[in-house]
Amino acid sequence: MAPPAATGGEGRPSWTILTNHGHVLLAVAAHPDILVEDLALRVGITRRAALHILKDLEEAGYIHRLKEGRRTHYVVEGSQPFRHPAESHHDVGALLRIFKDDEAASDSDRPSGR
Repeated sequence: MAPPAATGGEGRPSWTILTNHGHVLLAVAAHPDILVEDLALRVGITRRAALHILKDLEEAGYIHRLKEGRRTHYVVEGSQPFRHPAESHHDVGALLRIFKDDEAASDSDRPSGR
């Protein structure tokens, strides 16, 4: 039997395989019109942290923001390679494809982003 996982605050694991940057990237890929507040709630971070991560991802070329009136639409650049040398021969599109079906299946349990 496996030992119990270490947990952080509020019963959440103390660490995860994907970083918050990865979670934000997956969320905007699944919901390109998501509001920052909904994005933060979905990922489990503050609004300020979500804005910082969006800025990081945009500066690195992983996402582009398009203003549509007062709303923002996000475009994920799936052809961008991973930053770490061990994975740099893969692009983020491969990661997005892994999680695409999971997002659609659990979509009814999460904020709509609209």
